[in-house]
Amino acid sequence: MARDVTYSSYLDLDRILAAQHPASGAHDEMLFIIVHQTSELWLKLCLHELIAARDLVEGDNLRPAFKMLSRVARAQGQLIQSWDVLSTMTPHDYSRIRPHLGSSSGFQSAQYRLMEFLLGGRNPDMIAIHEATPEMAERLRAEMNRPSLYDEAVRLLARRGLAVPEAVLERDTSEPWTPSSEVEATWSRIYRDPEEYWDLYELAEKLVDLEYHFQRWRFGHLKTVERIIGFKRGTGGTPGVPYLEGVLKQAFFPELLSVRTAI
Repeated sequence: MARDVTYSSYLDLDRILAAQHPASGAHDEMLFIIVHQTSELWLKLCLHELIAARDLVEGDNLRPAFKMLSRVARAQGQLIQSWDVLSTMTPHDYSRIRPHLGSSSGFQSAQYRLMEFLLGGRNPDMIAIHEATPEMAERLRAEMNRPSLYDEAVRLLARRGLAVPEAVLERDTSEPWTPSSEVEATWSRIYRDPEEYWDLYELAEKLVDLEYHFQRWRFGHLKTVERIIGFKRGTGGTPGVPYLEGVLKQAFFPELLSVRTAI
């Protein structure tokens, strides 16, 4: 019965607050664990909203999609601010924790990878990292085989009668997006006449917000890692800072950035 529900039982706080298991005895390990656990919760919300928003874009029902996309941008703000909290950890603090992490790494976050895939940043090689959890590897493979959020946005342009090449509409969605001058020209038409295409113009700006905040999150990650471990290799075997610098150059919606130069 609803009257028997308490704040603690509804939120399952017994399990949530018992899910921190420091291994090092270092004071700052609690900070390290909680920042990463809460980030995974925010990612879960982002995925919840983005999957629903993509379905709405596919169905040309943009108004509720805008609310969801705005919520993701706000949640991304929380993810970005988490780096500010984690950056209070000094190199000495982290050195006491690192030996207890083994090969675990944020690079192995399946939810982060799924969000990348959903936005269109797809690399099939990344699925292999998650084979230890077959249900998540299968979820990533399923995502690879359906249109990304950006694919659906571009397909919507075509359904509205705007020019999109057939090669773009029929492309293999498991492959990374290839920038298209024709798609850029269509977005340019929308940006030059927002009154005519207001909801598509707003959709474009919602997508730009997502990319902007995602890149801010990546940059915050880069600078926090740089501040705490310098240029050491990451625990998961990545090059660390050089790897993070590389992903900063990857764009999800390239035409929505290049269109700014075009107009």
